[in-house]
Amino acid sequence: MIKVVVAGAAGRMGCRLVALVRDTTALTLAGALEGTGHPALGEDAGERAGAGRAGVTITDDLAALLERGEVVVDFSSPEATLQHCRIAAQHRRAMVIGTTGFSPAEYDELRSLARQIPCVCSPNMSVGVNLIYKVIGEMAKTLGDDYDIEVVEAHHRLKKDAPSGTALKIAEVLARAVNRDLNQVGVYARKGLIGERKKGEIGIQTIRAGDIVGDHTVLFGGMGERIEVTHRASSRDTFARGALRAARWVVRQPPGFYDMMDVLGLK
Repeated sequence: MIKVVVAGAAGRMGCRLVALVRDTTALTLAGALEGTGHPALGEDAGERAGAGRAGVTITDDLAALLERGEVVVDFSSPEATLQHCRIAAQHRRAMVIGTTGFSPAEYDELRSLARQIPCVCSPNMSVGVNLIYKVIGEMAKTLGDDYDIEVVEAHHRLKKDAPSGTALKIAEVLARAVNRDLNQVGVYARKGLIGERKKGEIGIQTIRAGDIVGDHTVLFGGMGERIEVTHRASSRDTFARGALRAARWVVRQPPGFYDMMDVLGLK
């Protein structure tokens, strides 16, 4: 069985990962990680996740966990994930990263560290969302410049980064499909007397409310019709199961920087 270390093990995603690892026959929970000073340190990871005693104590020492762990699955914070990746690279252990909100410099360092270890990094581990990445690029190419493009995303009120990493990835896929530079055409807010919509704009709009797990809609608006492609996640298990699928895949790969499209064979 593949030995998994869950980083951010006391968080919303971490708890679901711990619970689902215990239900997956190909995986075993080798370690559970939280930051120094976290109130969950010393607790049993399974009990913290509401999944029954696992016999794995939540600790803040990743280096020690990697003596027995094979792959780190990380949905924590950009700063913490980057430090975890540095330690994983020192120990030559694989990583699966679902953390979002990296700065360009942090993302560049992740890619550099992945020269030493196999690493899957994706803003969304859902199989359905990654299939949408594939489909919307083809749609944008076919519809061309006669259709306006908007991306609308909605998440729970506790989410810290905006727009979501998934929305940004969707916008990047669309911009590349129609040969535009998202840095030049991306529009993230509209207010006041802004005039007509500029040709070539790609709008990315954000909603934060309640306990929304994650909704993403791509809207192609033409004269006389519009086409919408929507993905709605009703449970974090969607992302957790995708991440664990990536964990099973990545331990067999050579060092490199991969995403879920690689895992799913969609490239």
